[in-house]
Amino acid sequence: MKITKVRARVFEWKGKVVPPAAHFCTNAVDILYERGDNMGSFRFHDWLVVEVETDSGHVGIGDAALAPRICKNVIDQYLAPLVIGADPFDNEYLWQKMYRCTLAWGRKGVGMAAISAIDIALWDLMGKAVNRPVFKLLGGRTKEKIPCYASKLYSQPLDQLADEARRYMEQGFKAVKLRFGWGPRDGAPGMRKNLDLVRTVREVIGPDIDLMCECYMGWTLEYARRMVPLLEPFNLRWLEEPVIADDIEGYIELKKMNRFPIAGGEHEFTIYGFKDLIERRAVDVIQYDTNRVGGITAARKINALAEAWSVPVIPHAGQMHNYHLTMSSVASPMSEFFPVHDVEVGNELFYYLFKGEPQPVEGWLQLDDHKPGLGIELSDEYRSEFNVIE
Repeated sequence: MKITKVRARVFEWKGKVVPPAAHFCTNAVDILYERGDNMGSFRFHDWLVVEVETDSGHVGIGDAALAPRICKNVIDQYLAPLVIGADPFDNEYLWQKMYRCTLAWGRKGVGMAAISAIDIALWDLMGKAVNRPVFKLLGGRTKEKIPCYASKLYSQPLDQLADEARRYMEQGFKAVKLRFGWGPRDGAPGMRKNLDLVRTVREVIGPDIDLMCECYMGWTLEYARRMVPLLEPFNLRWLEEPVIADDIEGYIELKKMNRFPIAGGEHEFTIYGFKDLIERRAVDVIQYDTNRVGGITAARKINALAEAWSVPVIPHAGQMHNYHLTMSSVASPMSEFFPVHDVEVGNELFYYLFKGEPQPVEGWLQLDDHKPGLGIELSDEYRSEFNVIE
């Protein structure tokens, strides 16, 4: 079997978009003097889809949501020529070849997201070729089913926030995640508003449901040090990305406060980046994103490293590539799940592009033992809502 074609397309959403309100979610731009677009570049309305074809007729599907247009150029100009003609089952060799041939500029960020998309497609292809789901190729089932948490709860009026949290309880979720809306620029009044958000959700869900809170890199170390003691009474399962990804010393300092676990890694890349985070004891929870971190080939190695250090791995975002890794690793106790919703931030586009994604039942996800590959395919249902860039 040989790879004959790599097709990268950008699907640009042209359908309905719900613009986020002010203070929708903190992010790394918030410390600057002009707020502008509330989410800036952290919102996106296009998605990269990669199809890797072989001479046997099998087609593997991969994807990336990080800077899709640039990723497409990287794949078309640099990566596709490296893999065409190769055996897809030489996936470790192909990963190393893509990585080492782009080291000068592709170690982190968009270059690695492009590698991730092709790597995910290769795993999907391999599963289809042997008629087995990807998680069976990664070690098989380590859980009867996957517990997941409802990941939305963006900052909003408190009555609406309470209603949304209540819906997740009615749906049977045992864990939810909330986004903060205020950061250092907003001073003490913003701190009180953040606490109101957490208090509102905790009062609705009660003491026995896990509550996670996300800053999305929108705080500074000084601000986080002030907030952490105020949040301690709410018994958080973790505080996510309190500072920017490069401020590893900031993560270390917050973790040393030992008030509740500190989570991060959504914006880190490859086993080398996570080796640094783990050895320096910077995070209590690892949250790589498979379609950024280097694909399934890189993610499985991070899982093994994390298992050796007893650090749990809970991949960022839902999506099937993450679920297969969670199912096959004892280092991954649960998954994130983005409830299906109108397009707001951009994570929702996965549901509009693909079909086959499992839906939670009473807060649990199930993968099919008999669906080969990742178990998803491109959907035609919303195709008219996208512009396709070939």
